[in-house]
Amino acid sequence: MTSRVTFVSPAMNSSLRQARFDDGGSIDAGGAVRARAVAGTLPAAVRVVTSPSVRCRETAAALGLDAVEATGATEARELAGLDVGRWRGLTLGEVGADEPEAVARWLADPASAPHGGESVEDLCGRVTRWLETSQDTGGRTLAVVEPEVVRAVVVHVLGAPPAAFWRVDVPPLTATTISGRSGRWNLRLGDPLESAEPTTRYSDGS
Repeated sequence: MTSRVTFVSPAMNSSLRQARFDDGGSIDAGGAVRARAVAGTLPAAVRVVTSPSVRCRETAAALGLDAVEATGATEARELAGLDVGRWRGLTLGEVGADEPEAVARWLADPASAPHGGESVEDLCGRVTRWLETSQDTGGRTLAVVEPEVVRAVVVHVLGAPPAAFWRVDVPPLTATTISGRSGRWNLRLGDPLESAEPTTRYSDGS
């Protein structure tokens, strides 16, 4: 049995535009328009899940994914964005000006959480646990998730060290698909949703 998960990053909002740690804001008007414009371009799925953030739930709704199942899209708390504690709502530049040593430590050490939230290693661990359970689900799952969740997925699938987390860029409204069987995942990165068939070409190891 092959399982496939397509991870969709959220539409643009002010936090993403300003490189600000998520403050719970909505997607902006332009992001909503773009998401609605590509609604229907994603492949059919047996289930839809989202990160519990406002911008991910709104992106799923704009893409029409809340109507995929009778119960709509469901939140997966294991796929929540990185908890940055007291840095929530601030830009990295603002935090760096106030706490330069803490920021340097955080960027260099994946086990560090000077903000009082969770570390990159913690995030990667819980995303990995979710992926392990997903391999028992046949068919395709669509997941609208925070960019850092996509980073954690890429790190896990490639077997990369957690320090590689910061080397992965995830633009808004792009699709990253993994397919797997027998405990192995293959990866297809960053398809833009503007294309007619953004995620239909992949390698499933067969």
